[in-house]
Amino acid sequence: MELKTHLKIDQKLSGKVIELKSGYSKVLLKTTDIMRADERGLVHGGFIFSAADFSAMSAVNDEFVVLGSSCVRFIAPVVVGDEVIFEATLKEVQNKKHIVDVIAKVKDKEVFSGEFVTFVLDSHILEPKK
Repeated sequence: MELKTHLKIDQKLSGKVIELKSGYSKVLLKTTDIMRADERGLVHGGFIFSAADFSAMSAVNDEFVVLGSSCVRFIAPVVVGDEVIFEATLKEVQNKKHIVDVIAKVKDKEVFSGEFVTFVLDSHILEPKK
């Protein structure tokens, strides 16, 4: 299956899609020193959220998908050098609204979970309305 969304995203910062099926994506985020938040190597949560968001968008996989809201939990810390796997599963579709569950793990340890509410628009969100 071909990725249709977020094609210009920086995969070094937001992860790389390593598996893609209808209603499902798996994203790998290899954490690096640029993501470091402190002297101990804690990865800033914004990078984790970005990869989770990218995974959710990829599971919907529509050119015009946008994030409406999310409810997330940061369960355990991620440190520089960790490889984080995000799995996103499309849970529900209500017209343009798509609800996606995302779970992230380092090895077998869950580090993040969330529900992402996305919307598939008729055109690009920055396209002027007619």
